[in-house]
Amino acid sequence: MNVAVTGASGFIGRRLTERLQREGHQVRAVSLRDGVQADQLAGCGAVVNLGGEPVAQRWTAAARARIRASRIEGTRALVEAMRGQAPQVLISASAIGYYGSRGDEILTENSAPAQDFLGQVCADWEREARAASDLGVRVCCLRIGVVLGPGGGALAKMLLPFRLGLGGRMGGGRQWMSWIHVDDLTGLIAFLLKESTVRGAFNAVSPHPVTNAGFTRDLARALRRPAIVPVPAIALKLLLGEMSQVILASQRVIPEAALRAGFTFDYPDLFGALAQIIPD
Repeated sequence: MNVAVTGASGFIGRRLTERLQREGHQVRAVSLRDGVQADQLAGCGAVVNLGGEPVAQRWTAAARARIRASRIEGTRALVEAMRGQAPQVLISASAIGYYGSRGDEILTENSAPAQDFLGQVCADWEREARAASDLGVRVCCLRIGVVLGPGGGALAKMLLPFRLGLGGRMGGGRQWMSWIHVDDLTGLIAFLLKESTVRGAFNAVSPHPVTNAGFTRDLARALRRPAIVPVPAIALKLLLGEMSQVILASQRVIPEAALRAGFTFDYPDLFGALAQIIPD
């Protein structure tokens, strides 16, 4: 199958491209920044939409506008381009920021969106993607958690302080972290490309979320380093401003739809995932 991918040069996009090519697909990189034209989607049976301004930055007014526009206006333009070249399926990224911070509540795809900035961005982002269903396109929206893998992503920013023995829990450490190994994420995308009867929202997270303290403990164990330097919540707020809520949010998310559809995770447990990622 010919698969058009936005965000193909990013951390997830690179791994996805490699996987799809290994599985015999032809991958066509498409840029949302340059505006999507119908001819860029010609002959493509599937579109995977991973493009978007990074969330991990201080949320100035300009940054908030870029985050919102790159996802909502970018996805709207992508769907508009499908009017001339409708694929069979659109798999569009979203994020577990959809749910906001919910303490110990177990969150499934049926849980309501938050009313905060990221919750509303994600809800509007998904609405733009679902508009493709009016064109006869099967639409899957991936609410992606913290993505772990070698060579990039969230883990790349954490490794140095932990290797120096300066790692520790963030804030109180009781907040839930919902994470996924990058190979399980690309595997889920490949699975959804093939499963022609599934559609809707999918939580792209491991079946076993952990608290931030648990994550800290397993990462320190994988690196064989201590983790005794906690980062107070106030320090994160001073450093990152409003964006610190992403790190301090408690999101206990379960991949109910993926499990129900029959997807199998290769790395369901955190320590096993970290042991695979981090070299001895």
